Amino acid sequence: MLLTQRLPEPYRPEAAIVAQRLTSLGQALDWVAVARVAAPWVQAVRDNPPPFWAMESLLKEYPISSAEGLALMRLAEALLRVPDAETAIALTADQLGRADFEGSSDKVISRLSSTAIALSKHFLPTVGDKAGEPGLLAKLGARTVVAATLRAVQLLGRQFVLGQTMAEGMSEAVSAKKKTPNLRYSYDMLGEGSRTDADALNHLKSYQNAIAAIATTSSTTRACEDNDGISIKLSALHPRYEYAQVDRVLAELVPRVWGLCEQAARANINLTIDAEEVDRLELSLAVFEALLAKVAEHCPQWRGFGLAMQSYQTNALELVQHVIALARQYKLRLMCRLVKGAYWDAEIKRAQELGLPHYPVFTHKHHTDVSYLACAKALLEAPDALYPQFASHNAATIAAILQMAEKTGSPFELQRLHGMGEGIHDEVLKNPKIACRVYAPVGAHKDLLAYLVRRLLENGANSSFVHQLADETLPVAELLVSPLRQEPHPSLPLPLALFGTQRPNSAGLDLTVPAMRDSLLAAYASTQVPSVPVFDAKLVSGPLEISTTSYKTWSKMPVTERAATLRQSADALQTQLPQFCALLVKEAFKTWNDAISEVREAIDFLRYYAAQAEAIMQPQTLPGKEGNNVLGITGESNELFLTGRGAWVCISPWNFPLAIFTGQIAAALVTGNTVLAKPAEQTPGVALAMVKLMHAAGVPEGALQLLHGPGETVGAALVAAPGVAGVVFTGSTQVAKIINRALAAKDGPIVPLIAETGGINAMLVDSTALPEQVCDAVMQSAFRSAGQRCSALRLLCLHEEIADHVIEMICGAARELVAGDPADLATDLGPVIDAEAFEGIQHQLKRLDVEAKRLPAQSEQAQAATNKVANLIAPQAYEVANISDLKQEIFGPVLHIVRWTGDPLKVIEQINALGYGLTIGIQTRIDSRAQALAHAAHIGNVYINRNQIGAVVGVQPFGGEGLSGTGPKAGGPHYLYRFCAEQTITINTTAAGGNAALLAG
Repeated sequence: MLLTQRLPEPYRPEAAIVAQRLTSLGQALDWVAVARVAAPWVQAVRDNPPPFWAMESLLKEYPISSAEGLALMRLAEALLRVPDAETAIALTADQLGRADFEGSSDKVISRLSSTAIALSKHFLPTVGDKAGEPGLLAKLGARTVVAATLRAVQLLGRQFVLGQTMAEGMSEAVSAKKKTPNLRYSYDMLGEGSRTDADALNHLKSYQNAIAAIATTSSTTRACEDNDGISIKLSALHPRYEYAQVDRVLAELVPRVWGLCEQAARANINLTIDAEEVDRLELSLAVFEALLAKVAEHCPQWRGFGLAMQSYQTNALELVQHVIALARQYKLRLMCRLVKGAYWDAEIKRAQELGLPHYPVFTHKHHTDVSYLACAKALLEAPDALYPQFASHNAATIAAILQMAEKTGSPFELQRLHGMGEGIHDEVLKNPKIACRVYAPVGAHKDLLAYLVRRLLENGANSSFVHQLADETLPVAELLVSPLRQEPHPSLPLPLALFGTQRPNSAGLDLTVPAMRDSLLAAYASTQVPSVPVFDAKLVSGPLEISTTSYKTWSKMPVTERAATLRQSADALQTQLPQFCALLVKEAFKTWNDAISEVREAIDFLRYYAAQAEAIMQPQTLPGKEGNNVLGITGESNELFLTGRGAWVCISPWNFPLAIFTGQIAAALVTGNTVLAKPAEQTPGVALAMVKLMHAAGVPEGALQLLHGPGETVGAALVAAPGVAGVVFTGSTQVAKIINRALAAKDGPIVPLIAETGGINAMLVDSTALPEQVCDAVMQSAFRSAGQRCSALRLLCLHEEIADHVIEMICGAARELVAGDPADLATDLGPVIDAEAFEGIQHQLKRLDVEAKRLPAQSEQAQAATNKVANLIAPQAYEVANISDLKQEIFGPVLHIVRWTGDPLKVIEQINALGYGLTIGIQTRIDSRAQALAHAAHIGNVYINRNQIGAVVGVQPFGGEGLSGTGPKAGGPHYLYRFCAEQTITINTTAAGGNAALLAG
């Protein structure tokens, strides 16, 4: 099903939205009075720092933006999860050794130790053996640096996590309430989003147990807001909590959450659904409304259900208004938390990667503050519908809330994170009429790492109020400056302007936005795959003669004019993006996300090569020109020119029938060559559409000709034809070698070959890697595009210490992938390209079933889909004993896993011995190890701590030299040179009688 859009499109101009928010605030605030109230709180905290100040001062001394602060943060992120002592020592030595802690590690050891002592004083008596990992600590006891670092990291975690168990956390809460009676707690169970259904069910059980524990201290006679409560994360309760899986989410997740709601309602405690990223917001609202209907039917007296709302989102105010309307519609009163936001950096990156028109979040902190205040005003004006909970550590924001609440008389509460903002809130809570709820994570150290790093980043960010509060050099008045007086303007270039004046970024689509998605579905409904006649290979001399003739005029055209035709082609392709996406889905069986990415890549190729050609194909003056001061022989003028070579044969593959096809011909054309384009025989329709578009944009028909047919006939005839100036090929290594031999056997000039082939691409994972991050990278790299990318992951090398856990997670995540019709928005994995490819993979799978251990990576859904969709192969995973067992690439969704131990450089040597060299992934938090492994690998493309697919033109060029290529990288700064010939012109400027310039000097 497709959801009805509940909120405005999130990608709207930022400045206009801020102006609207300022208008909605009107005269609601007297900021002079706000600052007057907040200033004493700030001064009191600075005069009497809270116990946690040791951590703040550590971050002040080693800011997150510095090498030292980054090293400490990376240690905090990884150290506690490392299971083996050897790797833990290597990680600590790497991070503390790379940063300059005043020339030695002595100072940081001392600083970490003092921080540990200071934190220990606060946490006693709970910092004994149960606060750490005794086994690992005992192993490392002789290593002072590691021991001190480990204990400090554990204690930093204790600052932000209330306890490792609910009993521990609730005990801490009782102690805190004795000192501050107007405290309440909202417990959160640590853990990131689930990758597997087993993870989701474990999270569900954890929430159930937590609610049962909270119920023992709650009262059914008190108001719900006076009891402690719980916060739950929907992405923790379902492994595919994403818009494309809306049917599964509503069918499977809603009953799970409703069970928690019923349990919380019986206990009279509040249950808040935590905020998620923007692309999940509409889905969250669908789930929320489904639950509201159940609450209204079964427990309308319950006043504790609510939602967290993030003011940094550009549609935050509309979200507040929508939730208010829902509460009134269902005749409920909700408890809703207003926060600044949790995923700002990730939202920015996603918008940039997708090429969206605007950011879905504000790019200035003071814009977020304005939005927060506008949302707060709306919340306070709806006491019939909402009991607002204002989460902030900013003294000025809190003072503003109090001022607005006094005017409306509406009930409310403040909120803060455990371990943050305690000093300011202690001052505020001296007023017994004000209540504060502490958002209190509970969980084991192994689960706190991502949460801990996020808190460290927030505390250490220069724009953070908590960070600025600790900086006593910053005047109080400056800390409390009004966000209402600052001009609204974005602080980052828009995603479409990422590349400055050189070229526009290609524009993409967000499939969670109906207006963007509907254009694709409409195009699909009206798109027919064109029939393309097969060219008679015996007639190849005719097109070659036309191409050679066209070269004489096309090559003489100024490079600026050739570049202009590429730019016009790019603009036309951008306009026709939905139609080309639909064609890719129908003919190449691309999923929608893959289709969008491919059209964008083709657009980027056109624009990037246009700019590159204009830059490199200008005459270059060499030493010796008369009248300049460059060293060289006097009396001579020397100039270097790049020119085209002639008619090029471009042979492209079916797995990227638009992007690689376009990239090849664009590079050849813009450098002054003409093109005979031979597309893959499975996807000629996409190629024909692109050729027609480029002809319409100004490329002469003689300069670009399409010759469709089998590689064995048409391709072979083109390669063998006399007069061909060059060949560019992407495909299998076997075919590349055949082309190479054919070119070498020809008489006449030596013809250049640019070849990019695939291979057994590997990923090496050590025990410092985050398993969830590894799992995500493997899902994308091994199974996206049905494994039919030349960069796809074929061999996963896992450190023995973490192999069992990671394999279980990978297999569980693979079982959650949806296989089927690529036109279905829910499909993750479409069919392989044709019956021949399908039969070849099946033959290889039969061999693996004998030689390797099959792993449970296929779901019942995927297996059933293979009977309905032709040539569909479910995700496959096998464990093999040795790297050398892999003899050839399987071009499909098949992953091989091998365990390793010992020296990772030995693993790289074995990977090198396979004889391929296109891509490799390295997952480690040991920076020096990552660099050493990257340099040791005979690989053209190295990806560290991310997936290994999805190159970006001009940013992450792909292919190139190495064991799997013969030329520079496509989409890189050296690619066009390969299509060019060089010519120098030297003029003796003294031929007319003497060196006038020299004599005159």
